[in-house]
Amino acid sequence: MNRSIVHSSFTLTRVYDAPVARVFQAFADQEAKAKWFAGPPGWKLIKRVFEFRVGGREHLSGRFESGTVTSFDSVYHDIVENERIIYSYVMELSGRRISVNQASLQLKPEGKGTKLELTEYGDYLDGYDDAGSRERGTADLLDKLGQSLTA
Repeated sequence: MNRSIVHSSFTLTRVYDAPVARVFQAFADQEAKAKWFAGPPGWKLIKRVFEFRVGGREHLSGRFESGTVTSFDSVYHDIVENERIIYSYVMELSGRRISVNQASLQLKPEGKGTKLELTEYGDYLDGYDDAGSRERGTADLLDKLGQSLTA
C-alpha cells in the first residue's frame, strides 16, 4: 500500500435565528444532536455513543445500502459552555481509516441569534481523495442543525 497524507482545512460560518444557549444545547444534548447529526438518506444507524464532556467520546456508525460502513470516533478536548467546542475525530470506511481531523466551533451572539464559526483541519490518508466532500458534508450538517433549531 502506498502511504500518504494530504492536508486540508476549511471554515464554515452560519447565523442561526436562535439564542446561543439553544445552539450550544444542539451539540451538548444527545437527543437534540441526534435530530441533525446523522448520515445522509440511505444510511442506517448501527451504533451511537455520546459523552459530551472534556475527555468524553462520541461514536457514530452506520451502513449504506451498498454495504459500506462509515464510522466517526471523536474525543472532546475543550468545552466552554455557550462559547466553544474543540474536538478531534477519526473517520473510517468499512474499517479503513481515511482521515484524522480536528474541529473547533465558536458561538457568538449575533443580534437576537447566534453566529457559529467552525474551522476544521484534516489529514486524509493513504490515497483517500476527499475532493471537498468533508466540507460539503459538514455544510449540510450545519444546515440540518439550523432546521432542527426551528422545529
